[in-house]
Amino acid sequence: MPLHPGDIAPSFALYDTNKNKVQLEDFKGKNLLLLFFPLAFTSVCTKELCSTRDNIALYNNFNAEVVALSVDSLQTLDAFKKSQQLNFTLLSDFNKEASAAYGALYDIFPAFEYKGVSRRAAFVIDAAGFIRYAEVCASPGDLPDFEAIQKTLSGLI
Repeated sequence: MPLHPGDIAPSFALYDTNKNKVQLEDFKGKNLLLLFFPLAFTSVCTKELCSTRDNIALYNNFNAEVVALSVDSLQTLDAFKKSQQLNFTLLSDFNKEASAAYGALYDIFPAFEYKGVSRRAAFVIDAAGFIRYAEVCASPGDLPDFEAIQKTLSGLI
């Protein structure tokens, strides 16, 4: 079932590239931009996350943390984060539970027929844990509407 603005954000507990457990509850009191992406080191994912890296000050001004996750392993995400100098948290959803809970999981990824790859998606979660923006992209080549995301965040400060 798709998530919509006004829904309570599903909880998650995943590991970051430093092997620390990160939970949705860790972000209470702050706005959160939660980005799901299919696979590290692919062209569109790299473009999306590097653009986010380059605009991190904008998100900081909105009192927003940025977290991106995929089903890649911790080791792959760590190498990706270092190679692209990403300045926000990457989480491994290796068990695919968060991606499924947010309606952001392909049964079969169209490019290579992989099973259980995260869809590209974006969610803005407010300081109280409610979804204020939800977008699951139709195609892995599509990017979220970052203007709409920023507009949503600006309304939360």
